[in-house]
Amino acid sequence: MTVKSTTQATDLIDRYLSVRRQSLNICAPLQPEDYVVQPIDDVSPPKWHLGHITWFFENFILIEHAKNYKPFDLRLNWFFNSYYEAQGARILRSNRGNMTRPDLQTVLDYRKHVDTAMQDFLANYQGIFPTEIAKLVEVGLQHEQQHQELLVTDIKYILGTNPYHPAYRETQPKAAAPPPAMSFLSMQEGIYEIGYTGEDFCWDNELSVHKVYLHDYEVADRLVTNSEYLEFMQAGGYENHAHWLSEGWEYAKNLEEKAPLYWYKKNGDWWQYTMQGLQKVDANLPVTHISYFEADAYAAWKGMRLPTEFEWEAACRKYHGDTVPQGNFSDDGIFHPTAKTDKNDLQMLGQTWEWTSSAYLPYPDYPRFKGALGEYNGKFMVNQTVLRGGSCATPRSHIRLTYRNFFQTDKRWQFTGIRLAR
Repeated sequence: MTVKSTTQATDLIDRYLSVRRQSLNICAPLQPEDYVVQPIDDVSPPKWHLGHITWFFENFILIEHAKNYKPFDLRLNWFFNSYYEAQGARILRSNRGNMTRPDLQTVLDYRKHVDTAMQDFLANYQGIFPTEIAKLVEVGLQHEQQHQELLVTDIKYILGTNPYHPAYRETQPKAAAPPPAMSFLSMQEGIYEIGYTGEDFCWDNELSVHKVYLHDYEVADRLVTNSEYLEFMQAGGYENHAHWLSEGWEYAKNLEEKAPLYWYKKNGDWWQYTMQGLQKVDANLPVTHISYFEADAYAAWKGMRLPTEFEWEAACRKYHGDTVPQGNFSDDGIFHPTAKTDKNDLQMLGQTWEWTSSAYLPYPDYPRFKGALGEYNGKFMVNQTVLRGGSCATPRSHIRLTYRNFFQTDKRWQFTGIRLAR
């Protein structure tokens, strides 16, 4: 991880307060009951997220570095430690939904206690922060932004699998215009540099910079749409084993609905749960909430494939550059993919996380964090697949073209989509 050593105290305090405020903003439309439930193991209750990201600041910064800090309640460690073996015993992930106590108000009070202590702690520094402290605070903020995305996707699952299909926000989306016909961006055979080269924050798994050799290839200039994926469904894509990996075929056979997550068939039409409630599937929007197995099967049906993460990064750098566009991120509050309207919009940053065909593995000379934070990324580098690009639930300031997300191949509650390669 890298962080500028010239971080100003006032800048960091402002950023801290802004990031922390956003987590509460995301939860603002919820009813008290929504904060507690856990429909599946992958989904954590919103109350748990609010407590965990607060525990991170208390446990790794205040207790370790703030003189005379008085912990709010050390019993909360058992509830809000996520997976840090070095930090002691913790609740099973699958049992987070059983956490009726501490109640929501206690969790909110916990946040206020830690936020007040963090402001006092940060205000003690005049001018430039010590690099070690700046790094820890920035890790905490980036970590909270990751949980903000999880808050959006977990809230969507909590509401979207409820038979009432309640809307998160009562707004009526406009029908999207048809996107341009899909074309392909050419990449020449050669040696390409992969990994983060800047001076601002990056995760350890984006390092170290290294070179890869790529053959000639092409990637699509936009994401696959709902109508294009519907063609796969109507052609019997979920019933033909020839398109699927062996493990994927077993997965497909056991799906209750042979369609992306949140799609429901009603009176012959496909409907989709969105954060605005149940809507008819908009044919022109990017397909989302699909597993790696479904993305790979669709690509095989089209006679193509998914890009490797190295092909994706090289193409993004060539055709998109390092600047993050306005795009469609959580800052926009839409929380749903939008259509391509500009030929120069490649939909590579924002919209949906894009499955690649790459296993999540360390780069050469991977600089794993030391101590308990070494558990953050490194220990998950097995049996997971890399996704790239960010989504409509990702904070804009959180994404980079080198960002490596990762999930198991069957997961689809995140905003995941498809970009074809050949």
